[in-house]
Amino acid sequence: MSMLTPPGMGGKYRVTGDKYPRMRRPRKRRRIVSAAIAAVVALGLAGWGTLQLIDVFTGDGEASAAAARKAAECRKPDPKRPAAAPVALRPAQITVNVYNATPRKGLAKAAADELKKRGFAIGEVGNATEAYDKKVPNAGILLGSSGAMAGPLRVLGTQLNGATARADARRTADVDLILGTAFKTLSPKPAADRALALLAKPAPAPSDTC
Repeated sequence: MSMLTPPGMGGKYRVTGDKYPRMRRPRKRRRIVSAAIAAVVALGLAGWGTLQLIDVFTGDGEASAAAARKAAECRKPDPKRPAAAPVALRPAQITVNVYNATPRKGLAKAAADELKKRGFAIGEVGNATEAYDKKVPNAGILLGSSGAMAGPLRVLGTQLNGATARADARRTADVDLILGTAFKTLSPKPAADRALALLAKPAPAPSDTC
């Protein structure tokens, strides 16, 4: 037995001079340490995820609420800004020519019949001229003299959303409604009536600070 062999240790623990006993840590303790480290990491990730969720549901929510409040303020009328000029014209005072610029048949007559029910005077009804036939991509075009832009065309515009108003060189008081590719139907009558009422008695313009 070597002099390096501790008293009472022999057999496989006997030191022969070229090997030393290796005292390994028990495997059970290593498993416990590994499990503890994994638990700490998991708790850290869970805490970070919770903070992210709190930021999403509070930070963004507060921003959305602030944006909604600002939008509401912007919609409020500003008494200091004058309202648009009222339009006192009634539909019965406006003669409308209705033209179809689409390949679909019967649109002009159907639209003219509905406008007549709503009180408009109806002039010519038929297909659009070559200048507009199949060349109107939106819902429609409202045509009239330059003087009609502020009155008759605004009244007629309440009946069809998405239509654009243009002035031409005519000197007559009648106006044209040219139905385009996107046309489906006139605006619902209740909505058109509300728009007419606003034309007759416009509200103050909203604030321009937003």
